[in-house]
Amino acid sequence: MSSVTIVVPTCNESGNVAELVRRLGQLTFSGGIDEVIFVDDSSDGTPAVITEVSAGSPMPVRMMHREPADRVGGLSGAVVAGLAAADSPWVLVMDGDLQHPPEDVPRLMAAAFDGDADTVVASRYCAGGESAGLSSSARRLVSTASTRLASLLFPWRLRRCTDSMTGFFAVRREAVDVETLRPRGFKILLEILVRNPLRVVEVPFIFGERVSGESKASLRQGVRFVVQLATLRWEMWWATKRAREILTFGVVGVANLVLDVGMFNLLVLEFGREAIAAKFVSTSVATVASYFMNRHWTWRHRARSRVHRELAVFTLLSLVALAVAEGCLWVSHSLGYSSTLADNIAANGVGLAIGMVWRFWSFRKWVFTAPDEPAETAAAAPAQQRVLVEVD
Repeated sequence: MSSVTIVVPTCNESGNVAELVRRLGQLTFSGGIDEVIFVDDSSDGTPAVITEVSAGSPMPVRMMHREPADRVGGLSGAVVAGLAAADSPWVLVMDGDLQHPPEDVPRLMAAAFDGDADTVVASRYCAGGESAGLSSSARRLVSTASTRLASLLFPWRLRRCTDSMTGFFAVRREAVDVETLRPRGFKILLEILVRNPLRVVEVPFIFGERVSGESKASLRQGVRFVVQLATLRWEMWWATKRAREILTFGVVGVANLVLDVGMFNLLVLEFGREAIAAKFVSTSVATVASYFMNRHWTWRHRARSRVHRELAVFTLLSLVALAVAEGCLWVSHSLGYSSTLADNIAANGVGLAIGMVWRFWSFRKWVFTAPDEPAETAAAAPAQQRVLVEVD
């Protein structure tokens, strides 16, 4: 049977440590507790209390006191430090303020040991759970809104979790890559679930009242959470191949627009060429340049060796995009929306936007058509893992 290390991040919890250790020491369940690790960021007497309590504890109690210069990531950083230090197959994280009842630990570990899960989440919001310990209706509203916002931004990874904001959970140590975590503020479970494709099981619990000390929740922590959420969403999006393709494709588009306009003006103003001939030359050069830049930067992982065929199809699809842009101008003029500069800018903008979307989709579908990975590699990957990669 597996065993568990309990990680407790603390910051000025001197009044709660002894009671927490006492109640943990009374628990009996299969596997049992290997040790309790307090990762302490306190500036009061909490370290001394932990040292004193550990001497008389029936189970091993260890303290990792972090000096101010080492307190990277706040409470989340403390949890990550505890995860890295733990040796047990399972690690259970809980707060040191007794709002996470120690008596619920056996229920979480029973679900961990008996179920097919990588993470067991103690949820305030699934059937049977309560958030009564939140000190005010405002805090309950903020907690609920934060949870729903996270689920909205990460619908696939959080689809089985009703309480991604909880600090009471257990994880199978081998299922979490600690090196990928970027701890910020309080909400480490959100970071773990988003960055690691985990099987989640929930256990309801009643969030209790704080026994001693003061809550660490504040406006500053709220701002840090918003920053964490936005940063995490950006990082996860940027990690996908499609996101890099979109960004690179946009940069190539801007570069080719500059090339086209610059060459056109050079041919007309400096060499006195006819506007129609100059436009033909500048657009042709820009199209060829766009093909090679997209081939070597945007879709180099999908490009084939058939350059002539690719370039021919690329040019044809570019002409379709040009026709769409001109069509938008024609429609605008036909409807009488061409009397002002704003009308012309709007018509051009709509045409360019449609053309950009068309180019990206059609180039990816019909020009750069090599698969992202060999078929045999995809077939060998576990089915669940393939779904996670494709959707997220």
